[in-house]
Amino acid sequence: MESGMPLSGRQRALIRESWQRVSGSLLQHGLVLFTRLFDLDPDLLPLFQYNCKQFASPQECLSAPEFLDHIRKVMLVIDAAVSHLENLSCLEEYLCNLGKKHQAVGVKVESFSTVGESLLYMLEKCLGTAFSPDVREAWSKLYGAVVKAMQRGWETLPEGD
Repeated sequence: MESGMPLSGRQRALIRESWQRVSGSLLQHGLVLFTRLFDLDPDLLPLFQYNCKQFASPQECLSAPEFLDHIRKVMLVIDAAVSHLENLSCLEEYLCNLGKKHQAVGVKVESFSTVGESLLYMLEKCLGTAFSPDVREAWSKLYGAVVKAMQRGWETLPEGD
């Protein structure tokens, strides 16, 4: 599971070092990520419904216990990717299935670029000046590999679904 060239040893180190600063407060940083996501694309809000409840605002969604659980899960997927940088292919099946689940609830593949922008925004806010162009490039490459695997979940569905 690679997006273009594999991550270099330096890129893996940059990802690990930067993630270590984020991982102590996953929920807090996940809230930054999803707040930014809803700022960039408010039309994603209706995709998040729990018990048939439609959220009236991003703020209502971001404070709902069910959505906070979703944020934790997203951050744990990122954590798993960071933990398996040497062998991302071991996550292939899991990420493919995760892609299928996202398609089933109406997420469009195109939305993942907005999620990627939101991830980079969160990292920049958390890391400050440590968020260098090299760190940005390493995270973009990792995220690209994760999304590529998730997109395979779309590709395995029969035509017309």
